[in-house]
Amino acid sequence: MAGVSEPVDVVLIGGGVMSATLGSLLQQLEPEWSITILEALPRIAQESSNPWNNAGTGHSALCELNYTPEKGGVIDTTQAVKVNEQFQLSRQYWSYLVEQGLLPEPQKFINPVPHLSFVWGADNVDYLRRRYEALKDHPLFPGLEYSEDAAVIRSWAPLLIPGRKKDQPIAATRIVGGSDVDFGALTDELVEGLVARGAELRTERKVTGLKRLKDGTWRVSGRHVVGNTPFELTARFVFVGAGGAALGLLQRSGIREIRGYGGFPISGQFLRTDDPAVVAKHQGKVYGKASVGAPPMSVPHLDTRVVDGQASLLFGPYAGFSPKFLKSGSWTDLFASIRWHNLGTMVAAGLKNLDLVWYLLTELLASRKKQHAVLQQFAPTAKQDDWYRITAGQRVQIMKRGADGKAVIQFGTEVVAGGEGTIAGLLGASPGASTAVPIMLDVLATCFPDRLPGWEPRLKKMIPSYGTKLSDKPKAAAKELKDTAATLGLAV
Repeated sequence: MAGVSEPVDVVLIGGGVMSATLGSLLQQLEPEWSITILEALPRIAQESSNPWNNAGTGHSALCELNYTPEKGGVIDTTQAVKVNEQFQLSRQYWSYLVEQGLLPEPQKFINPVPHLSFVWGADNVDYLRRRYEALKDHPLFPGLEYSEDAAVIRSWAPLLIPGRKKDQPIAATRIVGGSDVDFGALTDELVEGLVARGAELRTERKVTGLKRLKDGTWRVSGRHVVGNTPFELTARFVFVGAGGAALGLLQRSGIREIRGYGGFPISGQFLRTDDPAVVAKHQGKVYGKASVGAPPMSVPHLDTRVVDGQASLLFGPYAGFSPKFLKSGSWTDLFASIRWHNLGTMVAAGLKNLDLVWYLLTELLASRKKQHAVLQQFAPTAKQDDWYRITAGQRVQIMKRGADGKAVIQFGTEVVAGGEGTIAGLLGASPGASTAVPIMLDVLATCFPDRLPGWEPRLKKMIPSYGTKLSDKPKAAAKELKDTAATLGLAV
């Protein structure tokens, strides 16, 4: 097995939006560094970054009600503001790349699509009204509208009203400044730019081993998918952005920081229609309230998707189950991830979340007719024959020990770093791709603390609100929202 005498500066494992974003940032900050991207599939962005494997919402908490829970009778907006702040960092970086000619015309990867929340039932209407009051004056939620009038809501999203009982209490909020993001197209463009400026992309390379050497570098080993011949290279820094495969690779690296982490795979399905007559009646991403026991990623939503310039509608997600950690993964992924140090955590987390287990079981047993009935709660006149079922990407929920030592299921993304900052990986799911830039900024801060002060002037040029909170600066927030909207072709 031939090795590489001179280590690559950066190896990115996985050809998704996370690796592409980190590679792009590092290439801007350290253009002389060598970067190699390793992807197991023949093409990049085919797992969670693929546009049909995610909702493409551009998660900015404008419409997702799970980010504004009710606590003690009060609407808690903390998480919504945090996620929105994070999304603005991504939006600013994309705008910078477009302005510099480093990304193509923005409509190739992002399009203006209003974000709406929609609920029915007296209690839910009361909740949404109080959520609106809590957010309407916030600088990151400008133009938030609220209505309980069926005629107004119909003008916002025509599919929601026809066929609905006239005496049913309903309410909706809308922000026209929302977006739909094709993260597959964004990944393709970021990686194309990386390669054009000297990075190397190697597809059909399945990484199977990570070992830290005595000199502090990492030996990255694996096999060519075609021919099954081995390969090996060394790297000064490794990022594991392999989606569901990240847990297993970090376990193989031997870093102590991954001990205790477990993962549980959740599959998903959507109903999709491409019928122009149906698609024309709905322009927006409409989120409702999650079922009792459902994980945040299962909040039902009816979305406009724009992929390759073509609009479609998606509704879902419907939970499923597969022991695979990736759509292209192995049936043994779940069992292979079990270690002595995470078995107790996984069992305890399962026992602690029996309502989630029950939710998954009922979802798995749901018939096609029952799934369509859930769609009709949003669009009462929807015809089953107009919609077909597609399988979304695999997600792996993190299970770990919390600060109190008790097992918890982590419904977010988490960076795990080790080896004195020479290796890092990303675990978890939502909000995921939409917050790729702030997540990768966390990787930079964690793994390159000595270089960060020297990078900060450049980072602030690329991302104006870096290191600050737009929530605390209404004028700056208004300016950034206006400027990035103009660059990306979005509504204000």
